[in-house]
Amino acid sequence: MDARLLVSLSGIRPGTLRDCAGLATELDRRKVPLSLLFAPTGEHAVLDWVRERTRLGDSLLLHGYDHRVTPGHRINLGRRAEFAALPAHEARLRLIAATAALDHAGLTANGFAPPRWLGSRGTQQALRELGFRLCADLVAVHDLRTSKVYRARVQQFAAGGRHTETVRCFALVLAAARAARRGGLVRLGVAASDLAKPGPRQAFLDAIDVALENGAAAATYATFVASPRGATSTSVPSGARLVNNP
Repeated sequence: MDARLLVSLSGIRPGTLRDCAGLATELDRRKVPLSLLFAPTGEHAVLDWVRERTRLGDSLLLHGYDHRVTPGHRINLGRRAEFAALPAHEARLRLIAATAALDHAGLTANGFAPPRWLGSRGTQQALRELGFRLCADLVAVHDLRTSKVYRARVQQFAAGGRHTETVRCFALVLAAARAARRGGLVRLGVAASDLAKPGPRQAFLDAIDVALENGAAAATYATFVASPRGATSTSVPSGARLVNNP
């Protein structure tokens, strides 16, 4: 069975917009759509770019509300993750506020990717209640309407020192190649801040290329959940491990 390739971009801000646009141009050449992980912002240049990219076929995943404010306990990953420990009622309030901010900006999103890919059970409950279609976390893509779960870990450039950069770049490309050869779901994510670094940027593009060379079909998170095996099928790809939520 064909592999599927989902490519996401986070950290879209005025200071990273040039690098974001450069990545989008590279992916347009490859006919690979982007899933934009986006939190509400008042920056007009950023909003204009996001609107244009969605018009061209990229999709939008709500990516939290205010990353600076972190309810709940600290997650031991160097900084806090906004939705990692929220109960449903608190998550609901933040999601309502974030959705309203998107509406005000003329944007819509029926999918959610929590900051740092970490979301609580309460967050998923709130997403269902508010009518969201999907939630993409660190280890799976959740179809919130059918309760299907597609198990596949996000592959991204891991933090570390300069002396390990080559190893980490190689690991990213290798992981993408392995998943694609197995006919699996290949999830590649990049933070815009890493696009300014030549090594990680090239490794990310190489990972995309090797997935495509091994037969992966590119999609956004929205189109994948709508049709896991393609435009005319709702079956599950053999390489993505599917489970049903209880």
